Amino acid sequence: MVADPQLVWAWLEGRSAARNLPGPVADYGGFRIDTDTEAEVRRWVFPDVADGIAQLARTIREPRYLIKLCGAADALASALPRSWLVEGGRWFMERDSGQEAPAPLPPGYRLETNREGAVTKVEVRTHAGELAASGFAAETADAFVYDRIETDAWHRRRGLAQAVMAALRSCRSSSSGRELLVATADGETLYSILGWRRISTYSTAFLPEA
Repeated sequence: MVADPQLVWAWLEGRSAARNLPGPVADYGGFRIDTDTEAEVRRWVFPDVADGIAQLARTIREPRYLIKLCGAADALASALPRSWLVEGGRWFMERDSGQEAPAPLPPGYRLETNREGAVTKVEVRTHAGELAASGFAAETADAFVYDRIETDAWHRRRGLAQAVMAALRSCRSSSSGRELLVATADGETLYSILGWRRISTYSTAFLPEA
């Protein structure tokens, strides 16, 4: 499975908007995002294996610079020096736009929605105010991107993530944009039930901390 570069770009634009980060720029045959966070300085995302991956890796000497591939972990590892560690287990996914019935919350929870410009944040809290689940979405001209859909371990298997997704989706201004996200292995199971399709695997390479 090979990811369409335009689709990857659209996802990255939405992800950056959802996280208040700089937008992607073309670099080394992939796309660079200058994240500049505590966890990472910069990341590159490649739609497919390219010569630029090896060229880029040779310029990096420190950790917290990530190389990501819409492809299998072994394919990414084969393009990198042995000093790099590679992790897989995630999926780049899409869903066709369309109508979806609201997902009701179970008793004992309430949903809060906050929208600022193109970015929407949804939180599910208990009536006591405890945060049980949350998620973000950002709408661009080409896509509606879901980001950081999370459910607290004590509140899982109650349909909260589905309620968050439905609430985010209801805030779209346009139904024409592709719906995109990157899912963990656990998330992929849920999203597949909700009608999402796999575009490609999604892998990450990094240098270990000293």
